[in-house]
Amino acid sequence: QVQLVESGGGLVQAGGSLRLSCTASGHTISSYGMGWFRQAPGKEREFVAAVSWSSGRTNYADSVKARFTISRDNAKKTGYLQMNSLKPEDTAVYFCAVKPYGTAWSTNYDYWGQGTQVTVSS
Repeated sequence: QVQLVESGGGLVQAGGSLRLSCTASGHTISSYGMGWFRQAPGKEREFVAAVSWSSGRTNYADSVKARFTISRDNAKKTGYLQMNSLKPEDTAVYFCAVKPYGTAWSTNYDYWGQGTQVTVSS
């Protein structure tokens, strides 16, 4: 069983930056692919970014390409989502998730965090 805890959310002005963290407990995540998702009020959860468990290859939603960067530190059992040039439409609850041997294009993640709120003011 893997427990994930997100942190780093908050309120930021448009154009600002935030770095989200996703820390795992109960298990190493070195053999897990990691993804970030978000859900805005009244909308379905959507994919944001993912990183493969082994190759380090990454995948991004078109809406965040060139602004967001996903990374991971297996020794710290932590993944990150660096978010730059934030826009009001990035406002959402952000979730991290992991999947055993997942790639950057995996679906059906096995373990999810509780989410962290990101609010971008205009």
